[in-house]
Amino acid sequence: MAKSLFSPALLLPSNDPLLLWRPLQINDYAKGFCSLLAQLTDITGLTKEAYEARWNEMAKANDALGPTYHVVVCEDLNTKKLVACGTLLVERKFIRNGGLCGHIEDIVVDASVRGKSLGLHLINNLKEIGRKAGCYKLILDCSDKNVPFYERCGFTKKELMMALYFPKAKL
Repeated sequence: MAKSLFSPALLLPSNDPLLLWRPLQINDYAKGFCSLLAQLTDITGLTKEAYEARWNEMAKANDALGPTYHVVVCEDLNTKKLVACGTLLVERKFIRNGGLCGHIEDIVVDASVRGKSLGLHLINNLKEIGRKAGCYKLILDCSDKNVPFYERCGFTKKELMMALYFPKAKL
């Protein structure tokens, strides 16, 4: 079995025996990780080698700092393809007595399985990891059209997100 990015014991049990919720593994490039992320955003340049290099960087950071990167995936056991993924990044803060803040990022459910509550189970897994990690809050950015979904997941609108994109940022 391939090494996981973090302990699978942090995850909630699956409510479907044909779906496996688990941490991202180094061999998940071959299970459609890129095609899944491509349904969310541009992944140009994410070759197998680049994926493995980034996975190894995340694993080393987790080994050195403790669990920081939590990329959760859902594998369809019939097709052996990934059908959902999302990330919780745990930030170590100076404020709040050196507290931990969780950032939820890159949430995507494959178009072929949307509407089956996979997004809800994914968010619940990320919330549970954040709770177990000791985060004092979880934050995420989303489009206006996704606000009702995240409100159903227990999040509330708070302030405003801003972004600055740099041209040709290195992967």
